[in-house]
Amino acid sequence: MKRKIFLDTNVVIDYLSKRVPFGEEAFRIFSLSPRYHQLCISALSFTTVFYVLRKHHEHGMLLDMLTSLQQLVEVLPTDDDIIRLALNSGFSDFEDAVQYYTASAGNASYIVTRNPKDFGKAVIPVYTPTEFLQIPYWLDESNHTILNDPEIPYRK
Repeated sequence: MKRKIFLDTNVVIDYLSKRVPFGEEAFRIFSLSPRYHQLCISALSFTTVFYVLRKHHEHGMLLDMLTSLQQLVEVLPTDDDIIRLALNSGFSDFEDAVQYYTASAGNASYIVTRNPKDFGKAVIPVYTPTEFLQIPYWLDESNHTILNDPEIPYRK
């Protein structure tokens, strides 16, 4: 069963900008087997990424980067219900609340962010990229058994 991994915008920016020292871990997350993970981001992340990276990349190149990103992830919508929940959430940062409720509505298994403290009210497990990469992706958490895949060595 694939797990949906919701990536906060900061992880996406790290990946696309190859930001030191965070870009390497972001690259590793984007390189995970699509057999076990579906990476997802909010539609809101595209505008934020464009805004942040527009100072460092030519317009056409940036649009190409975002087009490639769209092919790697599932884009989760942000709608009236998500905005309503975010406005009434008690999160200290509205943008993080929107991200969280987008992840929740999209049935994300995990949220990966460089700022887990910003998701203090989250029910979904929140990890830094470093913490997330330490989770054995071959473990089926529903019954704590190893997924049957000949490409992955058996581990206890």
